[in-house]
Amino acid sequence: MPCVFCDIVAGESPAHVVLDDDTTVAFLDIRPLFHGHTLVVPREHVVTLPELDGNLVGPFFERVQRLSIAVKEGCGAQGTLIAINNTVSQSVAHLHAHVVPRTKGDGLRGFFWPRHPYDGPEHAEEVAGRIRAALP
Repeated sequence: MPCVFCDIVAGESPAHVVLDDDTTVAFLDIRPLFHGHTLVVPREHVVTLPELDGNLVGPFFERVQRLSIAVKEGCGAQGTLIAINNTVSQSVAHLHAHVVPRTKGDGLRGFFWPRHPYDGPEHAEEVAGRIRAALP
C-alpha cells in the first residue's frame, strides 16, 4: 500500500516541511491539535518504534528534541507534548512522533484532543516558517 508519509519524504506529496535532513523529515500535521503540531518521521519506512534500526533511534530522537524546542519557541508556547502511537491509534502506518505546542489552560485534557485547523495554506506556511526560524 502507498504511504502518504513516504510520499512526503520523497517530495511527491505536498507538506509544510519544517525540517528535512538525512535522517528525518518533519512537517505540520494536517489535522493539528494546536497550530504548530508537527510530525517527525524517519526517512526509512518503518511502522513502529521497535522496528526502527537501533542506529537511527538516537538521531531520530535528537530531531524530536530539536523540534520540541522549535515548536515551543516558534509558537510562543509554554511547553510541548511529545507522543508516539505504536499501531493502536496510528492513523498512518509509518512511525511518527507528534510534537504539540502546549499552553496552560489550552483545553487539552487527558486523551480528549480537539482539533484546531489552520485558516488555509498561507496560515500553515506562516506557522511552519516560525518553527523553521526557531530551530536550534
